[in-house]
This record gives sequence, C-alpha cells and structure tokens, in this order.
Amino acid sequence: MDITEMGHELRALTDRAGIEDLVGRYARSLDERVLDEEWAAAFHTEDVAVEWPVGTLHGRGAVLELVRKAMAPFGPTVHLATGTVVEVDGDRASTRGALLSTHVLADGSGELFVSAGHLDNELVRTADGWRIARQSLRIAWTRGTPPAPATQAGAGTAAGAG
Repeated sequence: MDITEMGHELRALTDRAGIEDLVGRYARSLDERVLDEEWAAAFHTEDVAVEWPVGTLHGRGAVLELVRKAMAPFGPTVHLATGTVVEVDGDRASTRGALLSTHVLADGSGELFVSAGHLDNELVRTADGWRIARQSLRIAWTRGTPPAPATQAGAGTAAGAG
C-alpha cells in the first residue's frame, strides 16, 4: 500500500469514527437535556429534514422545538444508539442503526414508556464536521402508554423524537 492509499484509508477510518461518535453523542444528548441552539447546531445542518412518527419537519429551529416538547413529559431517560452501519461517499454519508429509548414519565407515577426502532441519517461534511442533513425514525415497537403531547396535538408525543 502506497502513501496515497494509506491517506485514503485513514480518511475513511476517521470519517467513520467521527460519524459513529456523532450518532452516539446525539443519543446521549437527549438524556442530558441541554437542548438549545448550540445543541441543534452541533448535530444538524440549518436545513435539516426529519421524518419522525409525529410528522415531517424542516429546519434546525423546528427540530429543536419539537425535541424540547417531546422530551418535556419525561423525567430520566436513556437512549441507546447501537449497531450503526456507516456508508461514506466523499462529503456525504448515511447511517442506519437501532435506537432503544427508555423514558420515566415525569408525572410522578414511575411508569415507563419504552420504544425501539431504526434511526436512519443522511449526513454531510461541513466546516465544523459531520452534521445530520436528514433523519428518519421508524418505531418498530413500544411498551407502556406514551404521555399526552406536551403541547398541540401531534407535536411532541413520546414516540416522536425520543
């Protein structure tokens, strides 16, 4: 292997590691609940598009607002992103992995709402690193009763963002 091939291989490995790190940090960030503009910019492009069970949204601000509303009915949560398969093609990439989300309801009941599904991302390389340009969450199953939406109907049910 010559130095050019080694450089390409090294870039491919660092791209994959950076993307896997981004997906893992995204899941963990939902539990940490520091959901502000800095959070949104750390993970999403300005024109991000998401398809979640509660609907389709466009734009970083809309995603931030929905995540805040979706997480409001919960106390402690644990989001596990695992089995992420990364495909890199130059400055674009895609991932598919499993997302297991466990939520303790904040209503004091101690009840749990658990959901599991597949999280697909399309990412782009930016000056600040990899960012999610498109995200799709497909729920495969749930256990427990999700809390009522935090605000308007359909704008933050538990199965939506978390």
